Amino acid sequence: MFNSDLYENLNMFDMFQRPSDSDQTERNGDDDNNDTKSGTEVDAPSAADDNQGPASSGPSRRRAKRKRYHRHTQRQIQEMEALFKECPHPDDKQRKQLSRELGLDPLQVKFWFQNKRTQLKAQTERHENGLLKAENEKLRAENHRYKEALNNISCPTCGGPAALGEMSFEEQHLRLENARLREEIERISGVTAKYVGKPIGPSFSRFADRAPISFGTQPEFLGEYGGPGGGGGLGEVLRPVSVTNEADKPLIVELAVTAMEELIRMAQSGEPLWVTDENSIDVLNENEYLRIFPRGIGSKPFANLGFRSEASREAAVIIMNPVNLVEILMDVNQWSRVFCGIVSRAMTLDVLSTGIAGNYNGALQVMTAEFQLPSPLVPTRENYFARYCKRHHDGIWAVVDVSLDNLRHAPFTRCRRRPSGCLIQELPNGYSKVIWVENVEVDDRGVSDIYKTLVITSLAFGAKRWVATLDRQCERLASAMANNIPAGDLGVLNSSDGRKSILKLAERMVNSFCTGVGASTAHAWTTLTGSDEIRVMTRKSIDDPGRPPGIVLSAATSFWVAVPPRKAFNILRSEKFRSEWDILSNGGVVDEMAHIANGRDPGNCVSLLRVNSANASQSNMLILQESSNDATGSYVIYAPVDFAAMNIVLTGGDPDYVSLLPSGFAILPDCEGPNRGIEITEIGSGGSLVTLAFQILVDSAPNSKISVGSVATVNSLIKCTLERIRTAVMCNDA
Repeated sequence: MFNSDLYENLNMFDMFQRPSDSDQTERNGDDDNNDTKSGTEVDAPSAADDNQGPASSGPSRRRAKRKRYHRHTQRQIQEMEALFKECPHPDDKQRKQLSRELGLDPLQVKFWFQNKRTQLKAQTERHENGLLKAENEKLRAENHRYKEALNNISCPTCGGPAALGEMSFEEQHLRLENARLREEIERISGVTAKYVGKPIGPSFSRFADRAPISFGTQPEFLGEYGGPGGGGGLGEVLRPVSVTNEADKPLIVELAVTAMEELIRMAQSGEPLWVTDENSIDVLNENEYLRIFPRGIGSKPFANLGFRSEASREAAVIIMNPVNLVEILMDVNQWSRVFCGIVSRAMTLDVLSTGIAGNYNGALQVMTAEFQLPSPLVPTRENYFARYCKRHHDGIWAVVDVSLDNLRHAPFTRCRRRPSGCLIQELPNGYSKVIWVENVEVDDRGVSDIYKTLVITSLAFGAKRWVATLDRQCERLASAMANNIPAGDLGVLNSSDGRKSILKLAERMVNSFCTGVGASTAHAWTTLTGSDEIRVMTRKSIDDPGRPPGIVLSAATSFWVAVPPRKAFNILRSEKFRSEWDILSNGGVVDEMAHIANGRDPGNCVSLLRVNSANASQSNMLILQESSNDATGSYVIYAPVDFAAMNIVLTGGDPDYVSLLPSGFAILPDCEGPNRGIEITEIGSGGSLVTLAFQILVDSAPNSKISVGSVATVNSLIKCTLERIRTAVMCNDA
């Protein structure tokens, strides 16, 4: 169900901000004006008027009170039009300055802006009235058609009119749904009446034929794992928040519209608001920001509580059209999957508006999410925020997030999301230009020392990482949608269905790894005794077709190596060097049976590897692997797979029932090279921060308890693999 009048409320508020007391008098005058003239009206009393008393009357008196008009020049109109686009409600200071520049009286400038606003308001109302009339006619026609259909329904037994009890289940369900929707409309009408001064009219029902979204529905959520032992509900993971109160909804609308204006202004500004740092990243000039938005929602209320400001901007061309990009951002499930390396958990708490005309224009949601770095040594950033989407008159889409901490009755947060989001502009070739802004206040004193520099430089959670991830994921999506087998694909793949199935399986493997390697509150990581850097946790796998049943032990650690990230990535993904670090390979020869390229970078691919055991008594092993690289980091993720299951997948079978326990690496650039004796000339030229993570089935009985010996074995496996990786990346060239 699309909330049309809340959308109208958002658009009208976006155009006319809450009026001040001085502007209210001005608006009362607006109601009497229906047209905007290219000049201003000026009373022209003659000298005779002063000599006429109150008793004077007649045609001569009416002619004396007739108004004359002052026509503005083309330059004056152009200058006032330019200011109107930036500020429809200029204050006294702005009006006086403009009047001096144009040689006009301040009242003339004031009246011109007043008439211009009245004209724009009238145009908007005429357009919306036209849309409502068209929808109303459509509903009348459908209502008439439904009545005729009901009249034609007859009882199959007696041939008479059918009773309600004899209707189909679907028809009865629709009747009940319509009754519920009417109650929903009445309740929402009461909320918006407080805000816009009038209840929602019957036109709201024009969206009743669409899929309903109730304010009282259970939140959508996406994520992996639970508390200790697994299986915990979402309430145990993200801090408890209540569904939005009715009284808070107008406040959220106002906050979202204000945040949208700030985001657009920030995204389209240059110096001195944004400066380029040594990593070629646009970072925010905090002093200039506070000067431009002195009383804005981006001010620093937490500065004395250990919070620091972190803001960056990045632009790129993405190989996807704006409509699909907006859908990814506004659908919590798609958003979490596409940004699985950044978003560990997310859910939609409330939907205040679903948009209009079949898209997300005007959609407003209340959400909560955890943002992560792929390492258990970096705490996640939890946010409770509103997400607002709008398509502007110039065709540019904008999606903005802003924290709602002042409305949240919950423990204190360590991350406040100032207006952040992106602008999406369609290009002639169907691609999109995306400008992304990340602007937060955060307390990151819990970050491990080896990651502090990476976090401070905005490479960990900044706009560059969001854009690089989006670009990479759009490449993967384009590859998965290909109907033919590209020339770069090699090996046993001989059908497009098999290719799509193996890519779908690889996507599930990557999502499972990314959501399980970070420091999410869903994970009960425990530090092993005698090792400050190795973290372990256990969980039960029960009735999950995508995982083997039993007790799964996960272990992860992060470490530094003195080689560039690109070299570490190339060595760890190559089958040629695998036997040098992978203990499970047992020194066997590794062959690539299938290769699917899914990106511009040669390292972006999905591979099916076969490990030919050096020991004749041991059977060979299949490994599914995906390697991925972008400007901010890279992944090498793999999982052993069953021969019989993979044969089904390769012929186009359903990959959802293939059991996987992903392991792998996340490789990030080290920005502290000079302090470690390494010269950094650009991002990725210094050392590497590597996170190694394993998942091992230690017992096939889900109710059994893990033994101390199993933990010790995994600990030894991690330490041994770590040392072999250090040797492999230091001694080989790639």
